[in-house]
Amino acid sequence: MTSQFSFVSLPNLARGLLHVAYPQLCVACGADVPGGQTCFCLPCRTKLSPSKMHLQRENEFTGRFWGRLPLESAAAMYYFTRKSPIQHALHQLKYKNQPQIGVKIGREFGQLLLQSPAFQRIDGIVPVPLHPDKERLRGYNQSAMLAQGLAEAMGKPMITGALVRSLFTDTQTSKKRMERFENVGEVFAIRRPADLEGKHLLLVDDVMTTGATLEPCGQLLLSVPGTKLSMATIAIAVY
Repeated sequence: MTSQFSFVSLPNLARGLLHVAYPQLCVACGADVPGGQTCFCLPCRTKLSPSKMHLQRENEFTGRFWGRLPLESAAAMYYFTRKSPIQHALHQLKYKNQPQIGVKIGREFGQLLLQSPAFQRIDGIVPVPLHPDKERLRGYNQSAMLAQGLAEAMGKPMITGALVRSLFTDTQTSKKRMERFENVGEVFAIRRPADLEGKHLLLVDDVMTTGATLEPCGQLLLSVPGTKLSMATIAIAVY
């Protein structure tokens, strides 16, 4: 006699129970994400604009630094558009005390970057630093959260404390392009250059807009003997 009951394998049952106890939620809208294979629920994924820049040696990201910085490679995971799921996710990450969002997106992004030979040659991951006072106010550095997720997925070390922000500056969000460059021109510094020397470094930030923050950071990293530079951000602004 054939049993009328179907049995669930123990691994699947364990995963199901774990999901009930610790549900995977969409980083944009907070909806349930069955299986937890991605950071975004299906409705939000349909509204995202993946860039696929990690598969292109030259792309819009590298083009914005042409003649300014010699990049080995650069990629943003998504295009940034207003009122999109990626804007909501970044807002939650930066202003709503949800550092885990950066780690989760970083892990997913890291898996994508490993598809590119250029990013496989990274030696260390460097987050764009916050000033210590601002980091204390926020409780964490959102770029460091992204770097942590990338480091976990890519199996590369995260290098902190070597690139530092030495001056406290106002937020860049409402500033025009030239004001942004003037505002960050002398606010970063290199400490412990030996941690960086001779390495291919991946400089990480949350969003690429004008490059006013990434450029001075990149120049400093390249001033250390023997370094090579790549960049990665969650999103890139659309002009």
